[in-house]
Amino acid sequence: MIEIRFHGRGGQGAQVASKVLAVAFFHENYYVQSFPAFGVERRGAPVMAFLRVDQRPIYLRVNIYEPDHLVVLDPTLIGAIDVTSGLKQNGWIIINSHQPPEEFRHLKGFRTATVDATSIAIRNGLGSRTNPIVNTAILGAFSRVTGLVGIDSVALSIREEVPGKKNENAKAAREAFEEVRV
Repeated sequence: MIEIRFHGRGGQGAQVASKVLAVAFFHENYYVQSFPAFGVERRGAPVMAFLRVDQRPIYLRVNIYEPDHLVVLDPTLIGAIDVTSGLKQNGWIIINSHQPPEEFRHLKGFRTATVDATSIAIRNGLGSRTNPIVNTAILGAFSRVTGLVGIDSVALSIREEVPGKKNENAKAAREAFEEVRV
């Protein structure tokens, strides 16, 4: 089983990203389970979403405490909360950041990749300049870095699941697939 934890802030689309990625894996004949961590979150507050992927049915129904990989939609969460808590050794951390992965060398023991999903979202008119929606772009980076799910499946699931700007969101994912830095 592959377990992925998403870290973001309320309004960035962590929950939607988890669901879209689940559908992409489903298109590749995997069993999936996607769910958010609900509380009294408000726009801008730290939030989490979870995704499990397996070739067999998934019966486990608890939060993910030891993820294989992390997706971080807001780099300011690193240091503000322990995003790496429980992350398995050699797990990937895909971070929305304009900085190169070397800037995150303090995340020792983990493989780090960065993509400027914020700029990609702004270029594609996703959200606003002050509140860009980065979730679909970062999924393209996840596809490239991990190799676990194809970019075509990601783009298809975006077109099926994202409520608006389907083509722009799919384009953002493909751009991030090409621009991610490892």
